[in-house]
Amino acid sequence: MALIVQKYGGTSVGDPERIMNVAKRVVDTKRDGNQVVVVVSAMGGQTDKLINLAKEISKNPSDRELDMLVSTGEQISVALLAMAIHELGEDAISLTGAQVGIMTDDVHTKARILDIKPDKMQEQLALNKVVIVAGFQGINIQQDITTLGRGGSDTTAVALAAVLKADMCEIYTDVDGVYTADPRIVPNARKLKEITHEEMLEMASLGAKVLMSRSVEFANKYNVPLCVRSSFNRSEGTYIVKETNVMEQPVIRGVTADTSEAKVTLLHLPDQPGIAAKLFNLVAKYNINIDMIIQNVSEHGYTDISFTVNKNDVPKIKSILADLTQEVSARAINVNEDIAKISVVGIGMRSHSGVASKMFNLLAQAGINISMISTSEIKISCVIREGEAKQAVKVLHEGFELDKE
Repeated sequence: MALIVQKYGGTSVGDPERIMNVAKRVVDTKRDGNQVVVVVSAMGGQTDKLINLAKEISKNPSDRELDMLVSTGEQISVALLAMAIHELGEDAISLTGAQVGIMTDDVHTKARILDIKPDKMQEQLALNKVVIVAGFQGINIQQDITTLGRGGSDTTAVALAAVLKADMCEIYTDVDGVYTADPRIVPNARKLKEITHEEMLEMASLGAKVLMSRSVEFANKYNVPLCVRSSFNRSEGTYIVKETNVMEQPVIRGVTADTSEAKVTLLHLPDQPGIAAKLFNLVAKYNINIDMIIQNVSEHGYTDISFTVNKNDVPKIKSILADLTQEVSARAINVNEDIAKISVVGIGMRSHSGVASKMFNLLAQAGINISMISTSEIKISCVIREGEAKQAVKVLHEGFELDKE
C-alpha cells in the first residue's frame, strides 16, 4: 500500500463541479489501494477577494488579522471536498493546518514551517479515511493562525509528504506539467518529462507559477518524489528529480517572466562604509525579501543603490525608508512598479559560454532595454519594462530553440 500526497490548486477546486472532479480523482487513487492525504488551496480567486475585502476596511490591515481572514478560504475548500468524497461513498476528514500540527515561526503572511506532528494524520489514515488538509496555513507557539505566503499550499503538501515519508507527492494544477515557458505566452512551449531540483528551484523563484520555490527546497532537502500534473486530464506530468538521465544537459531548460516585483532606488546616498549595511539591516528587520541589488559607481562621494522587492511590500518599504533617507541625507526614494524580470535557466550553462551575450543580443535585436542584470551558475536574469515581458519571453524561447527536443 502506497501513501500518496496530492495537492490541488485554486483553479482545480474553483466551483462545485471541479470539486466533484477532484473528489473522483482522489477516490480513484484510494480505490487503487493507496492511502491518500490531500492538500487543498482556496477556491480560485477567493484569497484575492478576502484581501480586497480587508483593504475596504483598512488601508493597512495588521498582518495577524490578515492571516486570520485569508486562512478561511482553504477551510471552505477542505470541508466541501470532504463532503464530495462522502457523496462518492468513501470516508474523509477535513483538517486545518493547526489541527494537523503544522507549527510555524511568528512571521505573519510569510511564515516558515518549523515542525509538523503527523500523529493525527496517521491515526485517521489508519481508520481508512482520506485526510484533507487546508494548505497555506499553520499555527505559531502563541496559537495564532499563520499563513505561508502565496502558493504556500505547495509547501504544505511537500512538507506533509516529507514528514509522512510518502511514496509520491503529486501537485495538480491547471497545466499538465512544467514547460520550457508559460504555454499561455508561448503556444509552442514544450512540456518537460523531468527537470532537476536546481533548475525547478530557479524557475519557481524567477516567476514560473507551477510550483512555489520553498516547496522545491523541501523536496530537494528531504528527497520527496515530486510530480506536477493537470487536474483536468490524465496525461503524464513532469517529474522533479535530483538529476536527469540526459547524457549532455541542454544549455537552457526554460524561460520565465516575473511581473510581481518593483524596483526601489535610493538616490544620492553617501558612499561610505556601513551605509548599505544600515539600509539592508533595516529592510531585513521587517522581513522584506530583497532580490536583485545594484550599486552605481560613486561620483563626488555619492552613489545610488537599486534593489527589487515584491510589489506587495512597496507600501511598507516606502514607510520604513522615509526616516533613513533623512538620516543619511539621501536625495529621494524612487519606486518603479513597471518592471518585469526575465530569466533563462539551465544546468548546461555551467559548461557552456556565450549564453549571456546571446541573451543580450536577442533582447537588443527586439529593441528591449535592460536596466538590471543578475546571474548565478545556472541562470541569467534581466529587468525590463513590464509591457515588454511577453515579447521578451517569446524572443528568448525562439532564440534558444526551446521548442525543439
